[in-house]
Amino acid sequence: MKIADLLIPSKILIKASPKDQNEAMDLLAQLQETSGALSDLELYKKALWEREAKGTTSVGLGLAIPHAKSEAVKTVSLVAATLVNGVDCKSRDGSLADLWFMIAAPMGSEAHMDAMSALMGLLMDQELAAKLRSAESPQAFIDFIIEGEKAKAIRDQEEEQEAARRLAAKKAKEAEAAQQVALEKASASGSEKSPSEEKAFEGYRILAVTACPTGIAHTYMASAALKNAGAKLKVPIKVETNGSSGIEHPLTTEDIKEAEAIIVAADKKVETARFNGKKVLFTKVADGIHKPEELINTALSGQVPIHNEEKSSGAAAGAAGEAQDSFGRTLYKALMNGVSHMLPFVIGGGILIALAFLFDDYSINPSSFGSNKPFPRILNTIGGTAFSMMLPILAGFIAMGLADRPGLAPGMVGGILAKDGLSFTSLISGSAPVSGGFLAALLAGFIAGYAVLAIKKLTDPLPKSLSGIKPVFIYPLFGTLVVGLIMLSINPIMGLLNSALTTGLNSMGSSSKILLGCILAGMMSIDMGGPFNKAAYVFGTASIASGNTDIMAAVMIGGMTPPISIALATTFFKNKFNDVERRSGPVNYIMGLCFITEGAIPYAAADPLRVIPSCIAGSALAGGLSMAAGCTLMAPHGGIFVFPVVGKPLMYLLALILGSVLGMILLAVLKKNLAAESLAANQSA
Repeated sequence: MKIADLLIPSKILIKASPKDQNEAMDLLAQLQETSGALSDLELYKKALWEREAKGTTSVGLGLAIPHAKSEAVKTVSLVAATLVNGVDCKSRDGSLADLWFMIAAPMGSEAHMDAMSALMGLLMDQELAAKLRSAESPQAFIDFIIEGEKAKAIRDQEEEQEAARRLAAKKAKEAEAAQQVALEKASASGSEKSPSEEKAFEGYRILAVTACPTGIAHTYMASAALKNAGAKLKVPIKVETNGSSGIEHPLTTEDIKEAEAIIVAADKKVETARFNGKKVLFTKVADGIHKPEELINTALSGQVPIHNEEKSSGAAAGAAGEAQDSFGRTLYKALMNGVSHMLPFVIGGGILIALAFLFDDYSINPSSFGSNKPFPRILNTIGGTAFSMMLPILAGFIAMGLADRPGLAPGMVGGILAKDGLSFTSLISGSAPVSGGFLAALLAGFIAGYAVLAIKKLTDPLPKSLSGIKPVFIYPLFGTLVVGLIMLSINPIMGLLNSALTTGLNSMGSSSKILLGCILAGMMSIDMGGPFNKAAYVFGTASIASGNTDIMAAVMIGGMTPPISIALATTFFKNKFNDVERRSGPVNYIMGLCFITEGAIPYAAADPLRVIPSCIAGSALAGGLSMAAGCTLMAPHGGIFVFPVVGKPLMYLLALILGSVLGMILLAVLKKNLAAESLAANQSA
């Protein structure tokens, strides 16, 4: 794909002056609409901000490449802008973004990946980036792009020719060496050093793998930077990219065999078992972008350790930077791995069970409500089956997050034992088991993960000939046995704790429950997707399994309130927001109703001291009212789409409205009028 083919002068802004990221995004999105690429500007902008919420698209070096796929995009489109002054987009290197490209792609298309890859290959050339920043007109900007693409095509051709030459030379050298060995054997000399022992290196000296969590910008920036550094240092290098569309330029077995060292610049797991026995330098993807020459020199220094997958610790085996995680961060990431895999079972099962109650007739048999009629009975059975998998999946994937694939089976077995509450006492004496519930499943996951890591370490001294049976025999056998014995020992204690927690929640008075609802709902608004938000959400999903579905209702309404409060404020108090914020405001009605709290993040980031307290207050009120009204929810997600299965849906809707209105009022009171702020600024100047 050629970048110049995607650009025309009307799609380029030169020396624009937006005051912040919001305004810059808005300017480029309007260019996309003007170019005819969009059918709905607001829908496309929503997709842009949803992508931005996953991680900044300001990739460093003063470069920003916001991008999104959306149903609002009719055809792939690229627009660009240079800014007089850069704006803060929370770039990893702290630079202000003053060179912008924005990519729009239709749903189902991977064209944006091709455009991203092509852009990264061009823009890592700092001379070209400087020329683009200095362009005095859109046509000059395009001319510089054309010039850069021609230069890159020449470099790529030279690189391919050099690779072909090296391969041909390598094969010729091997043939010559084989012939020489034959001659040596025939002459039986061998007193002098054989030319076959002086074989010149003709393959790639360095191999690299780049990967970032989203698999887009930083993956290709690091690849381009390493290739450029290799060319500068005259070190043949091949780079494999693990992008969101899959692996490109894969490293072959022959490549790996011949390479002197391998650089893994990645912020997520990549396949590293293939590098066993090679010198491997693990680092962050950002180092691949900003320190490519240093990485290559270090890799060639001979000081890089030999990689042994069996000695790598769990999930850190293939992800650069994970080994530097703190203990708490490691636990948090493993927990989130378990929760994210558990949620589909909770959502699907919970909604089906709730629908069973919705369609059933309580008067037929109150004791079997939800299964009195055939159709509700079917829904209840399917939903109950999905629900029964919740705790084993949670424990299994927590263990997998710590110990990789060998932790999955022991973790799931531990989760099942936790769910069933089995113990030595119940198995020997026949006493009734007491489920340890969510808490026991959490513990089972962590026990399984660390037990498997310990087993890996203990089996390290075994002969290499036994390596093949470790993952298929030793780890699952002893991992499952150890976890099973531990869980049978501690399940009685965890069962008592779970029963005490459930009883405590059930016995809470109305005032205590209201306070709990206020606290949990308020936590959903503190960091809108961060640790406080996640802690409240995990507590809510855990409570579903214990039958306290009123807690989940309070948690979800707390997450719905902030975006709706902001949408209301931008609608009724327009003078409190700038033009970009006012135009983006209505999108938050949709995001709030869909339980996407992150819609409030841009507003909270722009004015945290006023926006966050207002949202917390609104969420706390909504959560407290929901709890006071006795609203319940068996589904941990869905927003307005699961209102039909909410217990007391009208009261729930009223709580949402009142909480959102309170947030709006506080925003109106706390935020200053923009006109007044501008006047004060002029007077001070």
